[in-house]
Amino acid sequence: MAKKVAFITLGCKVNQYETNGMAQKMIEQGYTLVEHHEKAEIYIINTCTVTNMSDRKSRQSLRKVKEQNPEAIVVAVGCYAQVAKDELEQIPEIDLVLGNDEKANITQYIEKLISEKSREDHINDVMKDIEFTDFGDITFTEKTRAVIKIQDGCDRFCSYCIIPYARGRVRSRKPESILSEIKQIAQKGIKEVVITGIHIASYGKDFEPKLTLIDLLEQIDSVQGIERIRLGSIEPLIITEEFLTKLKPLDKICHHFHLSLQSGCDNTLKRMNRRYTTEQFRTIVHHLRKFDPQVILTTDIIVGFPGETEEEFNITKQFLTEINFYKMHIFKYSPRKGTKAAQMKEQIDGKIKEKRSKELIELSNKNQLAYHQTYLGKPVEVLWEEENEGFFQGHTKNYLHIKSAKKELAENQIASVVCRQANIDSIIAQ
Repeated sequence: MAKKVAFITLGCKVNQYETNGMAQKMIEQGYTLVEHHEKAEIYIINTCTVTNMSDRKSRQSLRKVKEQNPEAIVVAVGCYAQVAKDELEQIPEIDLVLGNDEKANITQYIEKLISEKSREDHINDVMKDIEFTDFGDITFTEKTRAVIKIQDGCDRFCSYCIIPYARGRVRSRKPESILSEIKQIAQKGIKEVVITGIHIASYGKDFEPKLTLIDLLEQIDSVQGIERIRLGSIEPLIITEEFLTKLKPLDKICHHFHLSLQSGCDNTLKRMNRRYTTEQFRTIVHHLRKFDPQVILTTDIIVGFPGETEEEFNITKQFLTEINFYKMHIFKYSPRKGTKAAQMKEQIDGKIKEKRSKELIELSNKNQLAYHQTYLGKPVEVLWEEENEGFFQGHTKNYLHIKSAKKELAENQIASVVCRQANIDSIIAQ
């Protein structure tokens, strides 16, 4: 009987893509994939280290799966495994630790562990990598949407961020490899692809001659069968009038942009080593809303960054009120060992972080409900993804979450409905 393997994936869409790749390789080698709450012979935890909470969830997951099957092999892979090998050595439940580079060859490492019955961890120095680690074509994915990884690594080194040390420098994937995978995805009938990476705005900068993200998007837009191209989190400074002029003819591009602002105060942005000012960001937003008045803008915000005074926080809140994002993901600053911000003086008390976080979450919820109310009585076109508790659920092209009880809807179908009721997290339609 084939060995059963289960995955737990923490963190970003890049991790989800790489989990899909590892799962596909293991299925090809005769393993049977089961849910992570089921009993399996092998549990693979694809870890995240973006915050202290991510580290804690990674450790908890690694310990918990052993309770389901004490005889199981437990494998830690990913970003936390890459930067915290010493910490993982203190967790006796773990049988194997692999870094980010080793994911593409995971079956080989597991087979070696099984045959030799001795632990031998494998973690390369990602800072020395100069080539993109390519999984090949990954078609093991969701029914309606596929995540496509186009690059790895980041050269920005924001003062709070550990990810460049977990992922290395920018390495771009060859466009012919990306297009091959997307064509395979299209042949499966999947209508939407999500373009992701660690810093997708840097795509192609390591090529000679150089390519840019818009060059790649123009090629992806021509793939038959794909109807939507959604961009993952993107560096704000890539949004220029020239970029948007080239983007305008690409009908498949979803007009939802997740711009990681992090703070609305110039002094805080400078300490974060972000490379734009609020005035530049304001101009970027102006360009986007001129490009499409219905564009949806979302963002990430960190509260309680070292040295953030009450005045600086209020400046941020005022700026966020002005920009009027559709939704904001609010994070309380978490010191990351090995980053500059962790060594900064004037670390902020947890209670102050909690208070500021609640204020911005309240603002985000207010914005989201107000946006949803503007759609009442209007038709929207939705890619329907799944049925749950009597409602079909899906997203519009600009990423509004829509629910409908219409019986004639079907998964992986694009169909229009009329918005009838606005909630904070979704719109009910008929």
